[in-house]
Amino acid sequence: MTDQDRPDRSDRGTPRQQDADERERRKRDGRSAAAARIADQATYVDQQIRIAMANGEFDDLPGAGKPIEGLGSSHDPDWWLKKLVEREQITVLPMSVQLRHEDADIDERLDAISTEADVRRVLDDFNRRVIAARYRAPEGPPLITMPRDVDAEVEAWAGRRAARLAEQKRRLAEAAAAQPARRRWWRRGR
Repeated sequence: MTDQDRPDRSDRGTPRQQDADERERRKRDGRSAAAARIADQATYVDQQIRIAMANGEFDDLPGAGKPIEGLGSSHDPDWWLKKLVEREQITVLPMSVQLRHEDADIDERLDAISTEADVRRVLDDFNRRVIAARYRAPEGPPLITMPRDVDAEVEAWAGRRAARLAEQKRRLAEAAAAQPARRRWWRRGR
């Protein structure tokens, strides 16, 4: 195609005609429709806010007349993480301290388990984490928690479980003895 064959830009018409062509093209591809919907949505939201303000729905909101919390301090990029930790009461402890707490509470945790296989699984997991913490660089206080002997712990768990079951049976027997004997309805006539 040569320069002579190309249409001249002046052949497209007046600027007004070019604007109309542009609007028509946008109307066909949907961009102006989306822009109109967004503009209508913004005016709708503004209108709803004005109506709510006129009805007094924003009066007496909590924090009204008080400074916004944390607005005057310097910018902290981890502000959301700190708020999450505060709100959810998350405690992040070094592994050595975490393992100490878990070691102190492991008997209670084991007593809540009903099968020996689950007790062994919990103890194996605990021992694996203690050993892994020993090979890591210390990140807090020294690790003084020792791995537990799985067989000895399972034996102790079984003894505590048997004592609990015996106590439960004793209580049930006492409760049954304390209740008066009830006569069955089919034996009343005798």
